[in-house]
Amino acid sequence: MEEVTFESDLIHSILKRVWALRALERESVEANDAPDSEVGVGTSRKNRPTSANANALKLTCELLRVFITEAVQRAAVIAETEGATQIEASHLEIILPQLLLDF
Repeated sequence: MEEVTFESDLIHSILKRVWALRALERESVEANDAPDSEVGVGTSRKNRPTSANANALKLTCELLRVFITEAVQRAAVIAETEGATQIEASHLEIILPQLLLDF
């Protein structure tokens, strides 16, 4: 039985969006930090697209799957201990610090 994981295309789209937003933030900071006298030919960084190879995307998908599965399992234990029938955000808040330390 093959385990269900995230679609590589979805993760790639999310990563590209984050990279684009970070690039815009960097450009904004660089434009605000550079005095007018320094702006000229050759002073801007080359804007090149950031990419991820297929193996990196597969690994990222697998890590996300493992992380989220573990988070849900730990939160379910807390919810069960409290007598709840559903996992609430508070259950995730309880397990998150230790989960992050474990990963």
